[in-house]
Formats: sequence, C-alpha cells, structure tokens
Amino acid sequence: MKSTKVEYNPLLENIELSNAAIFFERNYSYEYVDMLNWPVKFPYKPQCKFKIARSTKSLFIYFNVTEYNIRAKYKIDHQPVWEDSCVEFFCQLPGQKYYYNFEFNCIGTCLATRRLSRNEDIVPFKSDEMNRIKRFTSFDSKPFEEKSGNFEWKLMVEIPFELIKFEPDFHSKNLNANFYKCGDATSVPHYLSWSHIITENPDFHKPEYFGKLVF
Repeated sequence: MKSTKVEYNPLLENIELSNAAIFFERNYSYEYVDMLNWPVKFPYKPQCKFKIARSTKSLFIYFNVTEYNIRAKYKIDHQPVWEDSCVEFFCQLPGQKYYYNFEFNCIGTCLATRRLSRNEDIVPFKSDEMNRIKRFTSFDSKPFEEKSGNFEWKLMVEIPFELIKFEPDFHSKNLNANFYKCGDATSVPHYLSWSHIITENPDFHKPEYFGKLVF
C-alpha cells in the first residue's frame, strides 16, 4: 500500500492560506499523482504533484499542476468540477464504510460529499461546511472556457478535520486516502491517481485502492 507521512507544523496554526501557499513552496517534499491507470484509452499524462502537512485542527494540501489545456467553467460549489481542470482528494477513516471526496477545479470551486460509493448514500456538504473548506489558487475566481497552451497552476486547500469526523491522535491514527487529477470535459480527458487503481475503466470511487496517510 502506498503511504506518506503528514507532518505537524505549529506554524500552520491559524495561518492565512495565501501565506500557507508561500510556506509550502519553501518546505516539504512533493508527492506525485502520476499513476496512468488506463494508458490505452487515456494516455495523456499532465504533471500533477502535491505537498501535505497539518495543524492540530486541519489538513493542508498544496497542489501544483502543469498541463496543456485548462478549463474552469464552474464557479458555484457542488457543480461538476470534475469536468474542468480538476484535482481531487478522497479519504476514509480506517474501519468505516463511508468515505469523503473533495474535488476542486483550478479556480477553487469545490464539490464535497460523504458517500458509501460512487452512486450510493451520497450526502453533500452543507453551505456552512463548504465555507469552512478554505481555498487559495494562482488563478482568480472568474470562470473561463478551455484555453490551450502550456499552463501551470497551483491550489492551496485547508480541510478541517472536524468535517471528516477525524479526531487525530497524532501518534497512532492514519487516514486511508488517494489523490487524483482529471478533466473529463477537457479536449484531452485524463485520469491520474497517486495510489494505483485496478479497474477496467476510470473510477476514482474505489476505497479499496486508497493509500495511507500516516500521522
């Protein structure tokens, strides 16, 4: 099982997210979202990487993406951001049947739910919960149709542990998780993961293939 450590840093307590992005630029090592699980049907492989750390109350993830086409059609939370230039974080508490999915397009629009599977028992986060998912992006928040070229974009997110019902004992607790890069409605659809997935067709909703975050 793929795994990575999530370090605690007291400097992240009550930090402004824009400052957190600068701090992450200078610290920590990148993990790569580079598993091309369906290379015949979807061979395009943009570069996607992330850094991860935590405070006592939140998980911080810093994404860095380089791709040829970018799209950010959706501005309102819970719209289908997976169709845009999108990065995703799924997690599950060990021993639980439900998992959480957090999906972000490149302007920071978010879809977040608790669910049993792709199509079962889906509970979207409420508006007040969505407001607690902080986001800071290298783009402004204005939506746009697809652009072609060579683009790099960055996204810093802060997810409170309380939203995923996680009360970490930072000496023993883990989270099962996976990270993804996709763009279903871009001109070159693509599907990358951090932890390897074994399915016939693209499907990120497979907790059995999650890796592990070690606190």
